[in-house]
Amino acid sequence: MALSASTVALAAPAYAAGCSVDYQVNSWGTGFTANVTITNLGSAINSWTLEWDFPGNQQVTNLWNGSYTQSGKHVRVTNAPYNGSVAANGTVNFGFNGSYSGTNDLPTSFTLNGVTCNGSDDGGNDGGNDGGNDGGNDGGNDGGNDGGNDGGNDGGNDGGNNGGNNGTKVDNPFAGARGYVNPVWSAKAAAEPGGSAVANVSTALWLDRIGAIEGNDSPTTGSMGLRDHLEEAVRQANGEPLVIQVVIYNLPGRDCAALASNGELGPDEIDRYKNEYIDPIADIMWDFAQYDNLRIVTIVEIDSLPNLVTNTSDNAGGTELCDEMKRNGNYVNGVGYALNKLGEIPNVYNYIDAAHHGWIGWDSNFGPSVNIFYEAATASGATVDDVHGFISNTANYSPTVEPYLDVQGTVNGQLIRQSKWVDWNQYVDELSFVQDLRQALIAKGFRSDIGMLIDTSRNGWGGPNRPTGPSSSTDLNTFVDQSRIDRRIHPGNWCNQAGAGMGERPTANPAPGVDAYVWVKPPGESDGASEYIPNDEGKGFDEMCSPTYQGNARNGHSPSGALPNAPISGHWFSAQFRELLANAYPPL
Repeated sequence: MALSASTVALAAPAYAAGCSVDYQVNSWGTGFTANVTITNLGSAINSWTLEWDFPGNQQVTNLWNGSYTQSGKHVRVTNAPYNGSVAANGTVNFGFNGSYSGTNDLPTSFTLNGVTCNGSDDGGNDGGNDGGNDGGNDGGNDGGNDGGNDGGNDGGNDGGNNGGNNGTKVDNPFAGARGYVNPVWSAKAAAEPGGSAVANVSTALWLDRIGAIEGNDSPTTGSMGLRDHLEEAVRQANGEPLVIQVVIYNLPGRDCAALASNGELGPDEIDRYKNEYIDPIADIMWDFAQYDNLRIVTIVEIDSLPNLVTNTSDNAGGTELCDEMKRNGNYVNGVGYALNKLGEIPNVYNYIDAAHHGWIGWDSNFGPSVNIFYEAATASGATVDDVHGFISNTANYSPTVEPYLDVQGTVNGQLIRQSKWVDWNQYVDELSFVQDLRQALIAKGFRSDIGMLIDTSRNGWGGPNRPTGPSSSTDLNTFVDQSRIDRRIHPGNWCNQAGAGMGERPTANPAPGVDAYVWVKPPGESDGASEYIPNDEGKGFDEMCSPTYQGNARNGHSPSGALPNAPISGHWFSAQFRELLANAYPPL
């Protein structure tokens, strides 16, 4: 059947002696985006060609991370120059946009280098596949896919036995579920030229103040409160699995190092946070625990815990407020309280914000961040069982993948890591960062089945300035600057970045260990005002949002790269939306 723009559909993976293929599609109108992951189950290969036949009249219109030809229904995709080598049990991913009419049915058979991907017969794959195919419902399919991909039985059991939330959470709440379309954001997007192309994409609901819980005509929730949005989610679900993402964002002393997103609660108002913010949210969500098909994903307190690692006064550019929040423990205890209260609700899935690679990717920040995540996850009555996973890049611009940069590589005998842009960071993109972070979190004591999310709403970096291949320069800094798709002046720049574009559309299971790519920051909602604007929302003016600001120690004293004429954070910024739309990658 045709899928809405917010739908994520998974074909049951095709397993074979030698290869497996996971084909995911997100359709809207007469267009669609497909993400394809190949797993090489045989010996290592140096190049690859994947072929399949479309069951209908689908046409590939553009493809990334490879090249393609299409003759009638038959499609042939070959590797790009940089991703031909795939180790045994390794994976490679490509994606494409396409068009169709009628129905957008999924391909049923693939061949990799001439080998049909029909299935290895090990117990993990068969158990997962049987769990999905025999479950007889969406939950069964979710479990089957997860079981097959992970080579284990948990996914199949979750899917076969737990179509919704009979007390046991599914392994991946995004798998096999549509995404909630926030009607407040959708109407604003649709009113922009070309905005209808993304108006039905699922974005998160931001509860950035106490008043937003009940609805107070805020820029992010409109006059709809949390209960109204959950009721609308039930209506949109229409009995099928649906994910609604809710950002929990109102800690005392919020965003101790960024004035643009300061909150309404003072540094010591932890009791108000608990009693007037978290408790009412939990009470409302409990009222919707009865809906087996509704999966509520909470994004817990963005930017809070990493601030305690990097932005205290013993760091360059640190602030007294961050010192105070570290000293009084209200970030740690507030996050723990939220995890505890919300995690006990059977259809709520907590994901803790984990900053991004350009913030905590250095060794000096990476390990301490893992430690403080664990501290918060075991504070105020919470346990690691209350944590379903972590999210990176929330409301930020870091690319999911830098296709032309190898952080371990060299240029003319010099390490890529020692370039001015990378500055000895261990990472240059979010996918490698979250996959390593996940392993470190598990080693610390988090559950082995935690999943990661990446906010891809504004990290596409398309448009005419996007590199099409690695630089040929032998100068290290020139090579890096010409090869990177991230076009920011500095990776620490975070406010209304010029030249950015919408990124990968929301997609479940896009890579190992990653539950989904998501749009948590609704494109078009400002990061902060470019000059001081009086307001009653507690929002201050941060110079990082001024296009004339020349930077500070946290961004290497670089220009801010911010767009001009921006409203206060959370308010609609039409010029930004139009630029994000024009520079979207994959293109719209």
